[in-house]
Amino acid sequence: MRTSLLRRLATVATALGLTSAGFLGAGAAPAQAAISDCPSGYFCAWKTDNGTGTMYKTNTNVATLGTWDNTFRSVVNRTSQFVCMYDETNYGGTGWSREPDPAGTEWGGPGSNSVSSVKFVRTERECNYPAYPAWYAATAPQAAGFGDLNADKRADVLVRDKAGRLWFLPGDQTGQLVGTGGWNAFNALIRHGDFSGDGREDVIAREAATGKLWLYPGTGTGSLGARVLIGTGGWNAMSRMAAFGDLSGDGRSDVLAVEQSTGKLWLYPGTTTGGLGARTLLGSGGWNGMNALVGAGDMNTDGRADLIAREPSTGKLWLYPGKAGYLGPRVLIGSGGWNTMETFLGVGDFTGDGHFDLATVSKADYVNEACRGVGCLVTYPGTGTGALGTGEPVNTEWHGLNGAF
Repeated sequence: MRTSLLRRLATVATALGLTSAGFLGAGAAPAQAAISDCPSGYFCAWKTDNGTGTMYKTNTNVATLGTWDNTFRSVVNRTSQFVCMYDETNYGGTGWSREPDPAGTEWGGPGSNSVSSVKFVRTERECNYPAYPAWYAATAPQAAGFGDLNADKRADVLVRDKAGRLWFLPGDQTGQLVGTGGWNAFNALIRHGDFSGDGREDVIAREAATGKLWLYPGTGTGSLGARVLIGTGGWNAMSRMAAFGDLSGDGRSDVLAVEQSTGKLWLYPGTTTGGLGARTLLGSGGWNGMNALVGAGDMNTDGRADLIAREPSTGKLWLYPGKAGYLGPRVLIGSGGWNTMETFLGVGDFTGDGHFDLATVSKADYVNEACRGVGCLVTYPGTGTGALGTGEPVNTEWHGLNGAF
C-alpha cells in the first residue's frame, strides 16, 4: 500500500543555526532539524507534522526503532531506493512505501502513525511481496523444447522488474536472479526456441536506443550467456515481434515481426550461425490491427507452431495455424473481452496434460469473482485442437513488474 507524498518546498532552518555536518550512522542528528537538514543518501523522519524538531535518519535497514517506535509523523526519502515502513518490528505487518527522491523535494506523512521498522528495497512491490511473482507449472509428459529454459519438462517464465533485473521462474513457485540490471534498456523481449543451435532455448532482445537486436543464448539452467549481435539496427521500425518456433520448416526457430509503417508481417528465418536470414513476406498488410502477437507453440497438435493474435478493435483472440512456411486461415478462439489483458504468456504445456496452454496477466479493468484489477494471472488450458478452455485466475500478485515472457 502506498500513500502519496505531499509536495512541499524544503526549508532552511537558518534561524536555528542548523547544519548537516557530522551526520554519521543511523539515528544520529542535531537536537533540532528541518527537512533541509536530511543528508543526501538518507531517509529521515520527524515526530512533528511539519518536519521540524529532532530528526531521525538512516540509510540501512532497521528491524526495530527503539525510542522512535510509532513516532514518525513526517518523512523524506533522499536515497536511490524505495523505503518501506512497517507497522510491526522485523518488517512485519503492512508496509507503506516512499519512492526515491534524492533531491529531497517531496515529503509528508509516513502513511501510518504506527511505524516500527524500516527497510530499503529496489522496487515498490518488494515492500509487501517478493521481487518476483509465484509461477507454478506441472511436469509435462515429455520435453517440448519450447518454453523450458532448464529442460526439466516444466514450462517456465522470465520476468523483468522495474529496477531492470531479470528473474527466472522455473515453475516451482520460486525465482532466481539471472540478470542483475540493465534490462530496462530493451523495448522488446521475446523467446521461444533454439536460435544458437546448441539445443537450448534462447532469448532475443531489442535495444530501444539503437534498434539493435541481440541474442542471449540459454545455458540450459535458466540463466543466459554472453549476448551476440544479430541485428545491427532498424528493428525499432517493427511494432510487434514474436519468437515463433520453426515456421519455415528447416528445423530452426524463426522470428515474426510487424512493420509499423506498412502493417506487413515478415518472417525472419533462423540460420545455422544463430542469426536471422533474409526476410519473407507473410502478410501483405493489416497487421497493425493486432496489438499482441504470441508464438504459442503447437496449439492444434499438427506438429507445427502456431500464432495467437489479439484484435484490439473487437477484443477478439485469433489463432493463425502454422503451415509449411506460411500461416493458414485464422480461427476465432476468443470472442471478446481480451482487451482486459496486459501480457500474454505462451510458454508451452504448464498444465501437464500434453497440450500447449496460454496464460495472461490482467489490466485494471479486469473483473472476476476470484481476482480483479491489475496483476491477476489467468491461465487458459489448451485443448489440443487450437481452442482454449475456461480461464482461471490462479494468482493475484503479478503487479508492479515490467514485463514477463
